[in-house]
Amino acid sequence: MRLLRALLDKQEKIFSGKLERLHPLHEAGDTFFFTPGKVTKNPSHVRDALDLKRTMIVVVIALAGCIFMACYNTGYQGNLAIAAGATALESWRTSLMATMGFAFDPSDFLACFVHGALYYLPVLIVTLAVGGLWEAVFAVVRRHEINEGFLVTWMLFPLILPPTVPLWQVALGISFGVVVGKEVFGGTGYNILNPALVARAFVFFAYPAELSGDKVWIAAQTSTDGVSGATWLASAALEGRAAIDTGLTWWDAFLGLIPGSMGETSTLACLAGAVLLVVTGIGSWRIIVSVAVGTIAAASLLNAVGSTTNPFFELPFWWHFVLGGWAFGAVFMATEPVTAPGTNTGRVVYGFLIGVLVVLIRVVNPAYPEGMMLGILFMNVFAPVIDHFSITSNVKRRTARYVNID
Repeated sequence: MRLLRALLDKQEKIFSGKLERLHPLHEAGDTFFFTPGKVTKNPSHVRDALDLKRTMIVVVIALAGCIFMACYNTGYQGNLAIAAGATALESWRTSLMATMGFAFDPSDFLACFVHGALYYLPVLIVTLAVGGLWEAVFAVVRRHEINEGFLVTWMLFPLILPPTVPLWQVALGISFGVVVGKEVFGGTGYNILNPALVARAFVFFAYPAELSGDKVWIAAQTSTDGVSGATWLASAALEGRAAIDTGLTWWDAFLGLIPGSMGETSTLACLAGAVLLVVTGIGSWRIIVSVAVGTIAAASLLNAVGSTTNPFFELPFWWHFVLGGWAFGAVFMATEPVTAPGTNTGRVVYGFLIGVLVVLIRVVNPAYPEGMMLGILFMNVFAPVIDHFSITSNVKRRTARYVNID
């Protein structure tokens, strides 16, 4: 580490002179390995050991379980379908699997993990290359440091995509998410919408045939990359609770051993991440709990109302928790501190309304069975308004409490 430190210090002179315009690139690499050497000297600032870089790294660590499932479950679903009779056509993935000596065996943990990684890693690499390029361009033009905020966006975006999303769509999506979702507002800390969800929404609305929310890749069969099959959430939208009760156990859905976007299927992995985020104070437990309460309230109300034409009304709240991107959105998307309210009362209201919206979008609009993305983005827009009324109400209460009556 001393040699690396000496090398970076030597390069500092170069990037502070002739290559000053490219200093953000050097600074990004330096602070990736070491704590920034510059600190704020003004006494009015509050000192805290948990800086932006450490905050983002903790979030990435919290995502470890979802990343693991993105690799394992993707390969497991593919191998499971191939073992059931689907034909794995030739592609660079199947050829590489054969070269490494792996069979498409769903009972082989390593084979499943490697097969899934061959889908997850390319998406991750393209996200880093294209999104990181945009971050560097804006940092150089604005002459400021490359913020660590993209580190989380880079890890989140691939996890909310289906395995066979075309890589060129990944590049377009992350470009839109970084540029329009964040940089046009001023960069990290100034965005009003979650950049990863903005990227996902762009790809969804621009290319609905590939990302409709109701079908995902489950096995290589009709093309070199895969065949689409209905998710359990889509089946529930069409046939109600009976569709999932006859072919799926709640425990399998909770563990994440079902088709879906790469990193969203496992509620267990999301809960593990939630514990770390709440313990470290990075994620708000008020938001997570409020999302759950809002989901319970809305689902229970629709269960009571019922419908003769829409079987999705009968789906109970505990199924909403484990299907689709509910858990992932509640833990990693809704709790983003930049786009969520800053007041405790506001966080409760914000989370509750997200929980209500996700159920309404899923159930009342069965053409799009997944509602977490739109629910969070919609409430991102109203977060400042919620904070405004929360603060105003608090000021009025304090004024009334301490009013001086002569």
